[in-house]
Amino acid sequence: MVKAYLSMGSNIGDRLNFLKEGLNELRNNKKIKITKISSVYETAPVGFLNQNNFLNIIVEIETSLNPFQLLEYNQGIEKKLKRVKEIHWGPRTIDIDIITYGYETIDNPVLTIPHKEALNRAFVLLPLAEITKDDFTINKKKIREILKEIPHDNKIIWLYQETLPF
Repeated sequence: MVKAYLSMGSNIGDRLNFLKEGLNELRNNKKIKITKISSVYETAPVGFLNQNNFLNIIVEIETSLNPFQLLEYNQGIEKKLKRVKEIHWGPRTIDIDIITYGYETIDNPVLTIPHKEALNRAFVLLPLAEITKDDFTINKKKIREILKEIPHDNKIIWLYQETLPF
């Protein structure tokens, strides 16, 4: 089993319910075990700004799926939950990204691990820092050090009032 971290986000409809449904789909796979879930964070959109705020979480899993199988499974969840990709960084019912997969580094047209934007996004780093050890790194950089450099005032990211059951 390999430890991986997934970022999940939603900004259409019942955002919290889409996150719950995504977690349930992960739980339905016998080759995936959820070991930790961060608090829920509400964040302003990135890139395409004319859309609703997102709810985001980080999920720690242990899996026997290889990275490409995990990507395919996550994309299947997105399809099942009716994600439509019309605008780059646009609105979505659910988005599931692989942030890290063990100590693997993958760089190909289909999959990049660690996720190429992870170190630039407070909505990934803040919940990731919440559920990982102080010395957790991505690309040999301590995420807590990077997080200090990223502006994360209450106009960009804030703790949501509800949490998700483990």
